[in-house]
Amino acid sequence: MNAQSLQFALEQLRQGGVIGYATEAVFGVGCDPDNGGAVQRLLNIKQRPIDKGLVLVAADISQLLPYLDLSALPQGRLAVILESWPGPNTWIIPAKPEVPAWLTGRFNSLAVRVSAHPQVHDLCLGFNKPLVSSSANKSGAPPARSVSELAQTMGSELDYILPGQTGGMINPSLIRDGSTGAVLRPA
Repeated sequence: MNAQSLQFALEQLRQGGVIGYATEAVFGVGCDPDNGGAVQRLLNIKQRPIDKGLVLVAADISQLLPYLDLSALPQGRLAVILESWPGPNTWIIPAKPEVPAWLTGRFNSLAVRVSAHPQVHDLCLGFNKPLVSSSANKSGAPPARSVSELAQTMGSELDYILPGQTGGMINPSLIRDGSTGAVLRPA
């Protein structure tokens, strides 16, 4: 990924676009979490119902703080979560009441991850906040694992696909409940 490609991807995000990019295991599609129109467009592209909620991916925990109610976590749980980041660990954490339903879906929590993937990290750092991040696939279909697969399956619907490689993981990130540690989706 060169600086010009990254800057173009960031410009698309700032303009409310939906982009594709590499993550730890698969390609993802993402947008500005605070732009309801962009999030709705991402949901439409994926054919994903809004009530399922979405994942926010970030460069570091500070980017997630505006969205999370960390005070609602039981004592000691935040330390466990922080020890797992950056990395392919998604946690379900109580959301602040003002977080829009287009992110939380039917839940009062939010799925969040601090990524160790360099492309995701650089995107979030450059954008100066987290991204909505969802696997690059239509609901129920297998996710794209390369730029060419993504271009074939969703390319015409995205504003830009950032060139790059996945981190080589076979399975998507582990999802756990931040309050209990229970595994909701194994890696």
